[in-house]
Amino acid sequence: MQASPTTFPPGTVRMRPMLDALARNWGLILLRGALAILFGVLAFIWPGITLFTLVIMYGAFAFVDGVLALVAAIRGGTPAPRWWLALVGLFGIAAGVLTLFWPQITALVLLLFIAAWAIVTGIFQIIGAIRLRHEIEGEWLLIASGVLSVVFGLLLVAWPGAGALAMILVIGSFAIMYGILMIGFALKLRKAAAVRI
Repeated sequence: MQASPTTFPPGTVRMRPMLDALARNWGLILLRGALAILFGVLAFIWPGITLFTLVIMYGAFAFVDGVLALVAAIRGGTPAPRWWLALVGLFGIAAGVLTLFWPQITALVLLLFIAAWAIVTGIFQIIGAIRLRHEIEGEWLLIASGVLSVVFGLLLVAWPGAGALAMILVIGSFAIMYGILMIGFALKLRKAAAVRI
């Protein structure tokens, strides 16, 4: 019978492989959040930005975000189950590549690529957070970012023909809120990295 978390003898290190794997790379997750906020701010302050330009920028963000997520999954350092983070990375890279290297397609199709990326990565972030719930307090930040990502993707699918200004507001707002949640999660990981129970 396993001991409960409150009955570990002093000096015992509790096994938390998934948390430790992520905590080693809290800086990469922080960077993902900072880049999302930067992208969101640019979307709002860039005068005269077109929807096509915004979607191309978002493709670049998805690519960089995917690379950072994949690096965090690979550099975990333990055999912990980080497949969900690797899939987030692979889907981000795929969305970025399709957006950046297929510029002749319409903004509507690019928008649907971004929507699919947001929904899929959001689902995998929620799965990852559920797996983390016994290892860290504050997993709700990862769940919230996943839910936000899914809702964002569904909004893009539901109203793909919305005006450019409306899309700019939706995409910019999503990026800023997503970035704030990712930074909050990264700081929780940083705290967890410093504490061995």
